[in-house]
Amino acid sequence: MKLSNRRILLIDDMPSIHQDFRKILAPALPTRSALGASKAALFGDEVPPAEEPFELDSAHQGQEGLERVRDSLRADRPYAMAFVDMRMPPGWDGVVTIEHLWEADPRLQIVICTAYSDASWQEVLGRLDARDRLLVLKKPFDNIEVRQLANALTVKWALTQQAARHIDTLEAAVVERTRELTRANEALKSEIVERTRLQDQLVQNEKLASIGQLAAGVAHEINNPIGYIFSNFGMLEEYVGKLFEMLDAYELAEPSAMPEVGARLKASRERLQVGFLREDVPALMSESKEGIVRVRAIVQDLKDFSRVDSAQEWQAANLHQGIDSTLNVVASEVRFRADVVKAYGQLPDIECLPSQINQVLMNLIVNAAHAIGPQRGRITIATGAEVDSVWLEVADNGCGIAPEHLSRIFDPFFTTKPIGQGTGLGLSLSYGIVQKHHGHIDVRSELGRGTTFRVVLPVQQPATESALQAIEA
Repeated sequence: MKLSNRRILLIDDMPSIHQDFRKILAPALPTRSALGASKAALFGDEVPPAEEPFELDSAHQGQEGLERVRDSLRADRPYAMAFVDMRMPPGWDGVVTIEHLWEADPRLQIVICTAYSDASWQEVLGRLDARDRLLVLKKPFDNIEVRQLANALTVKWALTQQAARHIDTLEAAVVERTRELTRANEALKSEIVERTRLQDQLVQNEKLASIGQLAAGVAHEINNPIGYIFSNFGMLEEYVGKLFEMLDAYELAEPSAMPEVGARLKASRERLQVGFLREDVPALMSESKEGIVRVRAIVQDLKDFSRVDSAQEWQAANLHQGIDSTLNVVASEVRFRADVVKAYGQLPDIECLPSQINQVLMNLIVNAAHAIGPQRGRITIATGAEVDSVWLEVADNGCGIAPEHLSRIFDPFFTTKPIGQGTGLGLSLSYGIVQKHHGHIDVRSELGRGTTFRVVLPVQQPATESALQAIEA
């Protein structure tokens, strides 16, 4: 929309100048006669449109002119232009006045009225340096020139304001567009991060699924031979005991045997180191049996990892009770290593396989205890509820997990513990249990600061789970 502003300020110390400018810019409009109006109506004469009048205000000194400009701005009726005399004793001259006027209203268009004898155009420009808002009117001035300047500069003021409004609108549009692009960029970044996370999770799920199939086959293949070995080992222990009884009988018979036979028996006993065998064979048998038991436990873990026991029933359970009972079971692992802090929230009962959830809790709590260094640490167990799910966190202030290990901690057989102190199946089994419960498990860790495992479980299992249980039953 085009703006219009015909308000002009004249600043001059000569009253006659004010009279002249008023005659030029704001003359009294002639009264149109009734006869003229009738003539125009009868003969169809075109009545020329009246030019929009100027609104002229006067000031006789620079200070007074400045106050008028300030008043106009406060009233939101600014002047479009001002005619300013170059010499106005005893007050400010034209240049000083213009400097103050532009300080109050930088948009004001100005015509400085001067004679070349007062100051040269170059001198004025040198002091003001504002060619785009300043013109010079030479005295004595021409009436037509004054009116043309007034028309041109008031139109220029309107066009300048219109352009400024367009610029403001464009700047606002640019700012809004930039804001939209920023939001879109942030949304895109979030989507990329989420896609990457989902892709990593999908890869992990596929990897665990394939490993689970392999583990099921390996467990099945190993389980039967281990059963034979374990059963036969029991018989072997019994047979070795009988052989040692026989050796004891031989040793008791040595004194009563013929000298030649007794000497041969003694020589054989010394050559075969029967005394050493009596001590070493039971130790070897015990270690071997312990190894077989350990292999059986690993096989069972493999079976659990590949397919969690489906014979258990899904039921509503109190997660806090499960945590408390698990803490009692692992008390010997925790009590000398760390203080346990409980930060329980309000939780509904959840549909789950309680014994398996307790197994997840046990693995996380025991791992937290093992992560504590020689100094006594702290394990924090926190819980909370969301819309359709509950969450629990097991956090420790232990050694933390190296970044290069974080992506592998749920892999079967991966462990950072010394050889013989961990199978690397605990977290894999926990991952599988949580996945079967249609939940997810995440980990945050920082070396030297500790680790936090977060498990999220749905309050209700999908309907297909109950149907599956009925089929398996």
